[in-house]
Amino acid sequence: MALNQEKKLKLYYSISEVAQMFGLNESTLRYWEQEFPYLRPKTKGPSKVRQYSDKDIEQIKLIHNLVKVRGFKLAAAKKIINSNRDGADKTAEVLARLAAVRDELVALRKQLGGLE
Repeated sequence: MALNQEKKLKLYYSISEVAQMFGLNESTLRYWEQEFPYLRPKTKGPSKVRQYSDKDIEQIKLIHNLVKVRGFKLAAAKKIINSNRDGADKTAEVLARLAAVRDELVALRKQLGGLE
């Protein structure tokens, strides 16, 4: 039986791992938890260690796209998410796909440049 290489082995991520994924400070993530009620990572133990699931990371990806990439203020991002959740999700998904395509094209361009 072959090992599934695409399966994620990690169920939860620490706040420092998530902050590093998005290039944010841990304090920014804590602030976003206060501002966006649906962003609630699981807390563990008396020290309240945050554990972010894949669902939480998707929420952060959406907020990050609206606030950091597109430049919306937090109030505007909340309004967009509350009024048009599906549209905001799809926009973030499209932007992620376009970024991936751009990266592939840049890699291809470098390979073609090496052939000359």
